[in-house]
Amino acid sequence: MRALILSGAGRYADPWHPFPETSSRLAALLHGQGLDVEVSEDVDARMAALTDDDPDLLVLNFGDPAHTGTPDPEAEARGRAGLLAHLARGRPLLVSHVTSTSLRGIPEWEAVLGGVWVRDTTFHPDYGPATILVHPERDAIVAGLDDFAVTDERYTDLRVDPAVVALASHAHDGREHPLMWTRRYGPAQAKVFYDALGHDAASYDAPTHRQILERAVRWLTD
Repeated sequence: MRALILSGAGRYADPWHPFPETSSRLAALLHGQGLDVEVSEDVDARMAALTDDDPDLLVLNFGDPAHTGTPDPEAEARGRAGLLAHLARGRPLLVSHVTSTSLRGIPEWEAVLGGVWVRDTTFHPDYGPATILVHPERDAIVAGLDDFAVTDERYTDLRVDPAVVALASHAHDGREHPLMWTRRYGPAQAKVFYDALGHDAASYDAPTHRQILERAVRWLTD
């Protein structure tokens, strides 16, 4: 099976996230699950090519060009066509961390992902050690797992579809905020997994974080 990771570079890069580092860690994790992995930084071209290309798993790990780069409506339209073609074939999608801020030129993106970052509403406490709450009774992906410590950013007040069932979350100001969930999209019921963790390589040093992602990959590619 073949996985394609689209990694933040060019207008999809930002000054806060080390995308080569995190995409490398994601690639190693996928390779460990038996997938052949390609990492591409040519986000616009490879998104557009999804109308013809057919990876078994698409992984998105990039920033928001509307915030850090130059808008390109034509490229966004081609990327939209590619992403929707991938999902229409029933192909799975793994979305990492800051990608929930991106793809503003794709109207369907919020419905695909199940939650997005909203400017001037969503935020995160300072990067640092944190406790992630796992909900093992909710899905086989997290069954038998305990809460875990990680050094990361904790996205807070994402706009999340009420139908989303959080598999992991964090507590802030007396409320729990979803950080990981599964999703199915469209008539083909394409599988989607979102992981709001993954700011940098330190996030993947947490064994339980890696274990959840490994299980999610098996679910996505089953």
